[in-house]
Order: sequence, then C-alpha cells, then structure tokens
Amino acid sequence: MGVQGLASLIKNHRTIYRDVRFRKSRLVIDGCNLIYLLYFNSGLDQNRGGDYAAFEDLIEKFIKALRDCEVTPYVVLDGGADYTGKKLETLTLRAKGRIARAHQAAVGDTKEDILPQLVKLTFKQTLARLEVPVAQCYGEADQEIAALAKEWQCPVLSNDSDFYIFDLPAGLLPISYFQWEAVVQSGSQSYIPCKNYNASSFCIVFNIQRQLLPTFAALAGNDYVKLERMDSPVHWTQFCPASSETPTCLEGLLCWLRDFHQTQEAFEAALGLMGELSTKRKAGVLEGLYLGMEEYKLPPSSLKRFFTHGTPPPLPAAEQVAGLVPDWARLPLTQARLTSDVLDVLLLQKMDLSFAVDHGKMPSIHLTSRPLRQVMYGLLLGKGKQLQVQERDRDGLQLKVIPVQPAFRGITGRLLLSSLDKAEPSQRLQVLLEALGATEASLSRLPPQLRLPVAVTCYWLQRAQPHPDVSLLKALLLGISNGEGLRQRAALIQSEHCKQKLDVRVVHAFNQWQACLKDSLHLNQLLGFPLPEPQIARLYEGTLVHHLVHCMRTRKLKHLLKYNHSSMKQYKTMLAVIHQFRAREAPTPSKTQERSTARQRQSLYDLTVNLQQLYGVSDEEVATEVRSAVKALEDIHLEDLVLLRTRYKAKERNNRSKNPELARKEECRGVDLL
Repeated sequence: MGVQGLASLIKNHRTIYRDVRFRKSRLVIDGCNLIYLLYFNSGLDQNRGGDYAAFEDLIEKFIKALRDCEVTPYVVLDGGADYTGKKLETLTLRAKGRIARAHQAAVGDTKEDILPQLVKLTFKQTLARLEVPVAQCYGEADQEIAALAKEWQCPVLSNDSDFYIFDLPAGLLPISYFQWEAVVQSGSQSYIPCKNYNASSFCIVFNIQRQLLPTFAALAGNDYVKLERMDSPVHWTQFCPASSETPTCLEGLLCWLRDFHQTQEAFEAALGLMGELSTKRKAGVLEGLYLGMEEYKLPPSSLKRFFTHGTPPPLPAAEQVAGLVPDWARLPLTQARLTSDVLDVLLLQKMDLSFAVDHGKMPSIHLTSRPLRQVMYGLLLGKGKQLQVQERDRDGLQLKVIPVQPAFRGITGRLLLSSLDKAEPSQRLQVLLEALGATEASLSRLPPQLRLPVAVTCYWLQRAQPHPDVSLLKALLLGISNGEGLRQRAALIQSEHCKQKLDVRVVHAFNQWQACLKDSLHLNQLLGFPLPEPQIARLYEGTLVHHLVHCMRTRKLKHLLKYNHSSMKQYKTMLAVIHQFRAREAPTPSKTQERSTARQRQSLYDLTVNLQQLYGVSDEEVATEVRSAVKALEDIHLEDLVLLRTRYKAKERNNRSKNPELARKEECRGVDLL
C-alpha cells in the first residue's frame, strides 16, 4: 500500500537520487503500477470505454525502448486479495472513493483516474504477444518483486513508495523519472535517462540507521496499526527542525529516529509519547508495529524458478489456503492466463467488482453479467456446498455487499473443479455456450476470433437494461468489423470537430457490454479456452463506438464509412447471426402483432412498387428513398432484417447492372455496411 507522503518527501530532497544511463540489464517491473501510470499519464480516454488500441501501441513502444537498450523486462502482477483481511479497511475506503469519482466523471466528463474495464486484459494480451516474461502472484506482488530483484541484483521499476523501504541492492528506478520515450543513442549503444534511488542515500541524507527504515515505515502507518488514530496520537511535526518551511509528519518522524539504533527502543519510546496506555493496548500496538515491519522482510524469491524454468511457485501453506486451489490451476494463474478472481472466490468466497465511469442513478453494470459469474462460482465452489459469494458492488453511490448464489445449470453441476482441466473440450464448450445462451451451430459461420464476442453481444441484447437500441448494436458491430480503418477516420474527424458531449446512457449501455465480455472471458479462461480469446485492442474501441453512435443519430455516418468488401461481409455475417439468435429467443407473436407486422411489410412493398412504376428503377434519387424506407423499418424492427434483405436483393442486383455508376457511389458511401 506504500508509505503515504514518502514520494513527495523524497521529491523535495532530490540529492537522494542519482542520474543514471540505464541499459544492458534485467529489470523487474511492478506491472500493476506500470498499467496505471502508462494509461493515466498518456491522456487516453477514461470516460467512453477506453482507447485500447492506443494503449496497446503505447505498450509496444515501451517494450521496444527497453529492448533497444538491451534491457530484459520481467513483469510481475498482483494476484488475489489478501486472505488475512488486514487491508480490508484500506481497500473499502479506496472502493468508496472510486464510486464517487466514477460518478463525478460521468456527470462532468472529467478525468478522475478511473481505469476502463479491459485495460488490464489488454496489457496482459499485448505482453503475451510480444513474448515478454510475465508472472501473476497469488497475492500482493511487492514482496515478490523486491525478492526477485534482490536475488538478480537488478533494479525495480515502480512508483510504489514501499520500494523506497525494501533492501534493493541495485535500487529503484521511479517510473516518474524513467524517460523511456527519450532513448539516447550514444555511438553503437542506446540508453534510457533516468534516476536511481538507493536506500543508503536516503539514510545518509536523513541521518538514520539503515536497519531502521522498516521501523520508520511501520511508525508512519501501516495496515495493522495507524498511530495517528490513537486516542493520544503522536504529532511528529513537533520534531521538525525550526528551519523547516513546511514541516511534515514524515520529516519530523525521521528527525526523531536519529537518536535510535535499534527497533525495540524506538518502538518503546514511541509508546511513551502516546501517554497512558493499558498493558493490553500497548501489547496490541507493539504487535501491529512488528507485523508492519514484517512486510519488508524478503523471503527467497518464489518467482525465480518460474522465470528460468517455467515452474509455478507453491501455494501458501497457510491453513486458510491449503487444499482449496487445485494443482492444475497454479501454472495458468502464474502465467496470468487465468484471472486472479478465481483465488478470491476459492479462498474468501468474495468478489470485488470494478467501477467504470457511470452515473450514480444508473443500476450497476454488473447486474447484466451476474448470471455468467454465477456459472463460474458454481464451477469453482462445487454443487452441494451451501456457499455464497459476497460481491462488493455499488448500489447507487453506496458500496454494498451482495450475496450471490452459484449456478449449476446444465452440464455445470456434473463437472468437478479438481479435474476440470481434463474434461472433454466439447463439455467445456457446452458450459460456456449454455451460459451465453448460444449454440455451436449458430456461431459456426463466424471466424473463430469473433465467436465469443458475437455470443456476448447476443447475451447483452437479451439482458441489458435499458434495452440497447439499434444504433448501439450497429455501432458496436461496425467497430468490430472495420475497426482499423474506422479508427483512423474517426480520429481525423474528431480533430476537426469539437468534442461531443458525453451521453451517459450510451456510456452505460457499452459499459454493460464490456462487463459481459469481461466475465465471459474469465469463464472462458477457467474452462481452458474452449473458444479463442479475442484480442481486445482489435475488437473494441470506446471512443470509436461512441463516435459512430453520434454519427448515426445525426445522419453523418456516410462521412466516416468507406466501402470495404471484407468488412462488409463480416458485418453482415455478424448481423445475420444476431438476427437468428433473436428470432430463436423471441416469444411467439400474437395474432395482432403478426397482422401489424404484415401491414408494415405490405406498406413498404407497395411504396417500393409505386415509386418504381412512377419513376423507373434506375432513378438514383428514388432508389435512395427506397433504401431509406428499408433502413427505417430495419431500425424499428431489426428482426425483419433478413426477410427484407432477401426481398430486395434480386431487385438491387438488377438496379446495379443497369446503373453501374449508382453501384459505385453506394460502395463509396458505405451503404452496404448498414
């Protein structure tokens, strides 16, 4: 969790840092810290669902800069929540803060440092494609990162202030001063200008004993005890030198520590500053301080063998963990090919859900995808156990704990977690498709990488509230089918026009889709990838789909689209699959509804015939009117799409053969895509 205020203190004493030209070395990277700093410092979208392609590009450039300087990166990620519960208070406060900031971002369209839902998955996928070594820990990663860096005698890259305390022989490279975008070429070699922090320099500047750094961190406040909340808190600022212009608690604590050489005497003296405490209270405070110091003791690295030989580390031997996680899961967990949420469900029966930018009056986006998580809970916890998973989600602007029952529909109840990796591929696929309400036959027309996203889209259309309108569906499918070309044109158009106002209803709808996709991907991972995992950066771009919705509703889409045969074919195929799904799921219409639909179809047909008889089918203006009428009916009744397309396909072919110029203009406008 870090020592609050320590980074700012060191920033005001820059002589602690040493300028270095970093090259030709191993580098252990705090992956979660890097994700946040790369994304937030780059100016990428936070409010419209994420700029995943741009983030992927940023990661590629970062890794290239390292490799150009002969730096070998090893990325280490946090895993499951701490099973001891010592960080629960801190995590709860952070969650409440994110809910408030997410609402503020939606209301004011301001950047409040809310990470889009699929950023972490994009990061993992990109590193895997670039063949960068990655390890996901079973718990918090700080100790593992420091232990590995100590054994390899290489630096750590992070902005987490805990690394100012750890015993790191090669020191810390703070990301804030790591100028990877300004690689310097010196002769035949390249290097990254940066600053190096070493704990010895810190101790020299503040004149304290090196062995007292963990003591300083514990007294500054940790997850076990916070001295500033005591009945008689210690006001460390009283020990700051008189010359200090802006005295701080940390600086005062460091000045006070100068008189001590051993941890025990420092702790006992600190207790003396707190006034009269009962014997029991003193024992509790001392225990908390010593436990806080334990966070900075480095065990032998458990990741060294994984990075060198591919051997996953053993699970913690604690009683709370023993026997709950199957052996087969250790490798995919460590490889980050299996979400660490699995550990939270197995060890704690809890799930902390993310908070996307969303208006507080909207329902939680995770309600739509809850049935998918219930299937995952059923696979993890097993049938016959009276267990619930406590989901921490928002209700309005409040953080709520909601008990959720595992689900055992269909084949799920017959599979055992201990042998899930050995289940037949057809069984694992059946579990996934049953959860999404799809069939293998319905997805067979699609390329493998689109089967899961389209199944998710069908699921979303059925369950999302409010129900997504046609413009949202079309924008989503256009972005998927023609993403690369549309991204470039959308960026150009965006730069030429003022920023569009954030539509919180569109934000909410696409947030629900992302939540469904994320939970489907996690279920797919647990089942051993019965469907290929799609590359997020090539699948979805938040700013793009928002822009497409805006263009559709303002009738400016033709300026964005260009004819592309393969994209058109892919779009139509996805739309046809979704139509078939909706036709299969739709309830049998009443006779009144059937008569109404028939009248609408007949009216459209009569309009078409009359216009064609009056003006002739080769008249471009009339042909455009006919197509507009078709499109209007499609927008109201998407389920009529295939029937309408079939009816007019022969006539449009005839029109095209008689008027090649009309066909060419249609293609340029991208009419066929819609």
